Amino acid sequence: MRIRKGDKVKVISGPDKGTVARISAIDRESGKVTVEGVNTVTKHIRPNKRNPQGGRLEVDKPISQSNVMFVCEACGEATKLGARILDDGAKERFCRKCGAGNGQIAPPKERRTEA
Repeated sequence: MRIRKGDKVKVISGPDKGTVARISAIDRESGKVTVEGVNTVTKHIRPNKRNPQGGRLEVDKPISQSNVMFVCEACGEATKLGARILDDGAKERFCRKCGAGNGQIAPPKERRTEA
C-alpha cells in the first residue's frame, strides 16, 4: 500500500463514488483507510461527564483501500502509484500517468566502497 495519511484520493466505488478528499487515518493491518467526509454515519452518544447533554455525532468510518485511487498533485487525475530508485539511491513514489514524483519512501542508501 503506497498511499499515506494526508494524500488526496478519489473514491472509485460505493455510495460516495467520485468524491475527492484527503485520507485522515490508515489501518494497514486490515487494509482500510478513513477518508474525510466519506462513509459518514451518525453515532448516538449517551450523556456522560464529557458530554452531559448526550446527542448524535457524525463519524467517518473506514473503507477498503481498494476502493480509493491516489490523485496526483501534478496532473490532477486519479492514478496508480509506482516506486522507483533515484540516482542517489533514494526510493520515491511516482505517478504512473505523468511520471511526477510524489514523495520519498526511503532515504538514500550509503554506497559501499572497497578499500
